[in-house]
Amino acid sequence: MDYDKIEIGTFIRRVNRFIAEVDIHGKMERVHVKNTGRLKELLKEGATVSLEVSNNPNRKTKYSVVAVNREGMWVNIDSQAPNIVVFDAIKSDQIKELLPLNIFDVKREVKFKNSRFDLSFQGKDTKGLMEVKGVTLKKNDTALFPDAPTERGTKHVYEMIDAVADGYVGVLFFLIQMSGCRIFSANEMMDPSFAKALREAKKIGVRILAYDSIVTEKGLTIGKSADVHI
Repeated sequence: MDYDKIEIGTFIRRVNRFIAEVDIHGKMERVHVKNTGRLKELLKEGATVSLEVSNNPNRKTKYSVVAVNREGMWVNIDSQAPNIVVFDAIKSDQIKELLPLNIFDVKREVKFKNSRFDLSFQGKDTKGLMEVKGVTLKKNDTALFPDAPTERGTKHVYEMIDAVADGYVGVLFFLIQMSGCRIFSANEMMDPSFAKALREAKKIGVRILAYDSIVTEKGLTIGKSADVHI
């Protein structure tokens, strides 16, 4: 996926979860942050950031931070991007682990009982549900999720376990929003409850997939599969 129009700026500070201050062409602008995670390793004073320019004249902020340049490499932080990228990747047969399912129909935002999953898919002999998580934290060559405790994320894992018990193919997909990470792992030190849920999900048959991304200041596309260590 590519953004329609971007500008490059210099990060000054984060005001709150949703707003930051960025220097754009010598002018300080208050901008929207398209990710409510902590992002402490990325959103540092002086960091080069990529900003999506809004064409909505009624918005309070003209710009949204969508990527950060860290040590010469772009990291996408747009929390809406992973769903779009994974949806497109499934439709274009870019996820090798799903090819045997012969998927012919994919839908977004699907209800299941009292839950809502990011994607549903229909295969020749199967029906499936998928939850997509974006990953922006890495240590060496390992991508880690989450970067902050996530009760909501843990709830999603247990909801997927219920779906598998009801006969669905369940997939938890972690899109690493940067390139070069060959391993994905749950961030046990940050959220042991999430890590425990993920191990339980794997044990009962939920498929856990992780892919990195090819990221530029203008957008991102799906990259290569990463080894999942849980």
